[in-house]
Amino acid sequence: MNFETLTSIDNATYLQKKEIADFLFTHLDQYGDRHEDIMKCLDYALDSAKNRGGYAILAREGRDIVGATVINYTGMDGYIPENILVYIAVHQNQRGKGTGKSLMQKAIEMAKGSIALHVEPDNPARKLYEKLGFTNKYLEMRLTR
Repeated sequence: MNFETLTSIDNATYLQKKEIADFLFTHLDQYGDRHEDIMKCLDYALDSAKNRGGYAILAREGRDIVGATVINYTGMDGYIPENILVYIAVHQNQRGKGTGKSLMQKAIEMAKGSIALHVEPDNPARKLYEKLGFTNKYLEMRLTR
């Protein structure tokens, strides 16, 4: 397995972003979002405009993506974590083999500052996040319109 990183300086093409979005849409299972929302996240992460940006890390076997994570910069240094892990997914054939852990470790290594993430209470990945040092400091509440 090899790892590939995309940042704003890589000028990712629409097809590269679509490949990642297709993978995430398929492998996020019940924790996923609409395809167009995943594309918006990738547009933000891979944009070089000020107060935008982030990165995507892909795990590949040959040419196939077997795992992916996307981190967005928040632009809120100091009072809210500087980074938010928006998506992480591993192909079901790779689960339990350390792919998710490797992706997380690489994402943490690349991050400048703190990282926030949202995880459903019943998501099995929660245990991995806790082992890597993530804590549950707040109860998130949202007003959705």
